[in-house]
Amino acid sequence: MISGKNYIGSKVSANGERTFKTFNPKSNQTTAWTFYEASSAEIDEAVDLAAHAFQEYKQFSGVKKAGFLRAVAEEIGNLGDELIETYMQESGLPEGRALGERGRTMGQLNAFATLLEEGSWTDATIDTALPEREPIPKEDIRKMLIPIGPIVVFGSSNFPFAFSTAGGDTASALAAGCPVIVKSHPMHAGTGELVASAIIKAAERTGMPDGVFSNLNSSGIEVGERLVTHPKVKGVGFTGSIRGGTALYNLGTQREEPIPVFAEMGSVNPVIVLPSALEHKKNHWASQYANSITLGSGQFCTNPGLLIGLKGKALDNFVSTLGEQLTLLDPSSMLHPNIHKNYEKGRKEISGHEKVSVVAEYGKELPPNYGRQQLLTVSGKDFLENPVMHQEVFGPLSLVVQCADEDELTNILHHLEGQLTGTILGDESEIKTYEKVVDALKSKVGRIIFNSVPTGVEVCPSMFHGGPFPATTDSRFTSVGSSAIIRWVRPVSFQNWPQSMLPAELQNENPLGIMRKVNGVFTSSAI
Repeated sequence: MISGKNYIGSKVSANGERTFKTFNPKSNQTTAWTFYEASSAEIDEAVDLAAHAFQEYKQFSGVKKAGFLRAVAEEIGNLGDELIETYMQESGLPEGRALGERGRTMGQLNAFATLLEEGSWTDATIDTALPEREPIPKEDIRKMLIPIGPIVVFGSSNFPFAFSTAGGDTASALAAGCPVIVKSHPMHAGTGELVASAIIKAAERTGMPDGVFSNLNSSGIEVGERLVTHPKVKGVGFTGSIRGGTALYNLGTQREEPIPVFAEMGSVNPVIVLPSALEHKKNHWASQYANSITLGSGQFCTNPGLLIGLKGKALDNFVSTLGEQLTLLDPSSMLHPNIHKNYEKGRKEISGHEKVSVVAEYGKELPPNYGRQQLLTVSGKDFLENPVMHQEVFGPLSLVVQCADEDELTNILHHLEGQLTGTILGDESEIKTYEKVVDALKSKVGRIIFNSVPTGVEVCPSMFHGGPFPATTDSRFTSVGSSAIIRWVRPVSFQNWPQSMLPAELQNENPLGIMRKVNGVFTSSAI
């Protein structure tokens, strides 16, 4: 049952004076629930509780923390239909999407649990002493990763499960040994509260310290700002707009003690369409990309907002077919009236540019808050001269850039900002002749794709979901996959420490049986 209150550890609290409601974009009505925005005192209490919990939680074994994460996944599943129905009311997204995203969220939690149970993620490295070495004896040095402290996670608008309350940021931070305070997204505060209740129930079931998790409501920016600047907070995870992510990054780095802010922000995810893709699979790729552009009403960080090809009859035919396919698909509700309003403003700004032509647009009447898909085209020269066209329009829109030649195409890639993904459509022999294009694209993205669509992010160890600024604030880290845990830890070396005082990961006997690097050799054997 949704109370509208904040979770400060296991305690529910509603001391703030400001309230707000969530909105059902599909019915175009506010929901029935009222939510209480966290007060300054509640924020301080949640952070203090997290800092206290950290002293105990960071000492827990990987197996114990894994049990907690598995229990969280279990309790989310136990919420049943109420959680799915709440998700649908607050997002306007269909049941299939809700079920799929819930499954992904539970899968992420279990994947991090498996990582903890195996244990090698701590990167234990041992260089044993050589007291007889000349001219200077070698000391015994051992290194591993340890958690940094309480983490603030900002829920995202477009993924109420997978990038929000118990999403990848929260799961990876808890796995690392860091307590989490979630700043719940105001568009789906009810969904967030239900998931928070599952996390608290799992924490109590598995003997976690009170304060290992808290969930705070907020409709504005004040709560988030106070959390990021709180001296006991040691890191931040964010998924959202460039403006919001950059503001939080600046707050984090300008503190007296700067902290890392890992923000995933904007991306247009360029797709390079080579001639062979147009010759042999024009209809296939038109169908695939019509679906990709409109998937979730275009509200994916990996939505293909930019298609780039070489001007000519083949590209003209492909663009025409893609436009036809696009207009055949039924539009869907966007996440919120404000998101719909911003989409309409963005697409009208670009489509109204004198150098841009409208290829196709869904022409029928639509209910409020539904995204009207649109395909536009522009020359490579005009695209280069108008940087405003390089920016993301969050919704079901894509711009086709028609380049005069390969040099212009390569030049365009060099002028793009950092991206989450970049895709090349073609055949294997052909891409070997476009080495400059491939190299330029690789320098701008975190994931480079061949003959597929960028929408859809597989949660696995090899996945990298990040990219150069402004795709993210730090291109070295991913927010998806097991490597996401590395954001919340730091390396520490132990020099000449007695065996009994070393962490189990670094002891000679290797009681955890993990893979370690010992004197330059990877092994799970004892020393």
